[in-house]
Amino acid sequence: MGIYLVSVGAQEWLDGGEDDEDEGGRGALASALDDELRRRGLAPYESVPETAAFVRGSGLSFEEKLAPAMDGFGALCREHLSPEEGELLLGWTVLVPFSVDEEIRLPVASPYTDETVVAGAPEVLALAQRLAAVIGLPVEAIPEACDNLDLTFWFLEGQAKETAESRPGPWGEDLDTAFYVALYLRAAEHSLRRGCPMTYC
Repeated sequence: MGIYLVSVGAQEWLDGGEDDEDEGGRGALASALDDELRRRGLAPYESVPETAAFVRGSGLSFEEKLAPAMDGFGALCREHLSPEEGELLLGWTVLVPFSVDEEIRLPVASPYTDETVVAGAPEVLALAQRLAAVIGLPVEAIPEACDNLDLTFWFLEGQAKETAESRPGPWGEDLDTAFYVALYLRAAEHSLRRGCPMTYC
């Protein structure tokens, strides 16, 4: 049980109809997003990649669990981001691999809310990079693939603590906070690299 942040492939994203959320598909959401993009004079989001066969460490899929407490991360956002930036980073329910100048709110239920809030990966990545710089996160030392709870286990099973001993800095003083900075950083990077949406489940 718990909340997971995962990548979404083309079949799940595009299949389904009005009640497809109950069946695991997101067709109603995809259709509503395309309608809103067209209304804004933008191209619809149709280039969603197929889900790749799972190969651990390939970086073709993304799955991480939001396990640690978020209190410290929330405080970090309030201290170093504007309220609008904090809402952008923390308020989305779907992340897409293109720039979204203004958040998109869609009247389509998401797993934990009555509507869907869409944010752009470039904007989320920029905010996560800022926070990573603030805490001195050793980005090159943390898992990059994140396809099988790699990041979650790295922080929860001791590797992060060991790295903090050899790479000290503010990041190592609150590993729960560092986890969420790394999570949003890697999620945005994955979305842009694969061209896929990300969502919670």
